[in-house]
Amino acid sequence: MSIFRNVVFVAAIAGLFAGIVLACLQAYATVPLILKAEVYEQAAGGHEHAAAPAADAGTNATSSAAPAEEEEGWAPADGVERFTFNVLSNVVTGIGFALILVAFSEFAGGIGNWRQGVFWGLAGFAVFTLAPGLGLPPELPAMPAADLIPRQVWWISTVVATAVGLALIAFRRSLPLTVLAIVLIVAPHIVGAPQPASYETPIPEGLHHQFVVAVTLTNLVFWVVLGAVVGVVRGRFTGQSSSLRDSFA
Repeated sequence: MSIFRNVVFVAAIAGLFAGIVLACLQAYATVPLILKAEVYEQAAGGHEHAAAPAADAGTNATSSAAPAEEEEGWAPADGVERFTFNVLSNVVTGIGFALILVAFSEFAGGIGNWRQGVFWGLAGFAVFTLAPGLGLPPELPAMPAADLIPRQVWWISTVVATAVGLALIAFRRSLPLTVLAIVLIVAPHIVGAPQPASYETPIPEGLHHQFVVAVTLTNLVFWVVLGAVVGVVRGRFTGQSSSLRDSFA
């Protein structure tokens, strides 16, 4: 049972550290761009787009035609309160992603050091940020979006297909499986992500481009840090403990 406690412990430490790093990066890279977009949103007199969830999954809700004070509800105040809630949100998200990363890496033999952790982190970035972001780039307030459910289905399908494809390339070296892996990785983008009926938005194209770049880079740092910390913590605090794969052998 100790191997499972180790997985949770490593994931908690790595997720806490990476989540704090991501929140600090967002405070300087993405939050100012969101605040600028909110100015355009208010100037336009409303929007039909709600904030995207953690990890920039590309899923968002559609607001109703109710008055602004009813449809917006409570939100943390700008400044310390907003930063604190952002930190908590990113830490919870970081721990969740860390659990996924640690569990899958343990079944593959475990992450032995920070260098291996960086490669696993890059794989996580490709699966959860880069691949779905090609079809559903991060969105600012006041930007149009397709219906929530189709976007969620496409996002999850893309993540699963990309993860399986990368696993086949990394752990199953044969030509037929490599071809299958490429098909899995490319297929969601051939199908295409759900798109809004109209692309009208008050947000300048340059501002959205800056936001996409900022989100992509901050998530890249997040995943690299997450993987590296997993490698360091696993080696230092759990030693050469057996992996999940070995525990089921």
